[in-house]
Amino acid sequence: MLKELIGKLDLKKINLRRLLLYFLYLFLTLVLQNMLLTHIHPLGVCPFILPAAVVAVGMFEGSTWGAVFALVMGIYADMFFIETTVGYTLLFPVLAFGAGFVSQFFINRRFLGYMVIAAGALLVTGLTQIVWVVLRDSWSLSLLQTALLQTLWSLPLAVLLYFPPARWID
Repeated sequence: MLKELIGKLDLKKINLRRLLLYFLYLFLTLVLQNMLLTHIHPLGVCPFILPAAVVAVGMFEGSTWGAVFALVMGIYADMFFIETTVGYTLLFPVLAFGAGFVSQFFINRRFLGYMVIAAGALLVTGLTQIVWVVLRDSWSLSLLQTALLQTLWSLPLAVLLYFPPARWID
């Protein structure tokens, strides 16, 4: 089974330059999220841009490599945020795989398609965060308002995350 997975990844075609660029993209996105955006909270809600970054890589690198990137992003996100232990590690690869699948068969890889998928991923992330809070605490209608505001605040910043992966494709 492991040989089949390695065969699907096609390790012979790994572009080291592109791998380093995506590592830099991951690092800068995490730094932006954790060092800057945690201090900006209009109406008490911080923007959350990591799902949009995962969607961008999933769209341009495909389902498999997007999910691998998202897995690494999810591991680091779970290390940085204390409210989850493995939540983002499980959620981000699903979002990247879905973005890669949808962009391969149903939506083109243009900016408008990216924004639609990114908005959906941000909303799914907000709703997943609601589920995590409800499982630990209790339900409140303000949770839904928070998830919607988080999605709205994150969308303008998601615009910036589209362009680096779009320029790196061959």
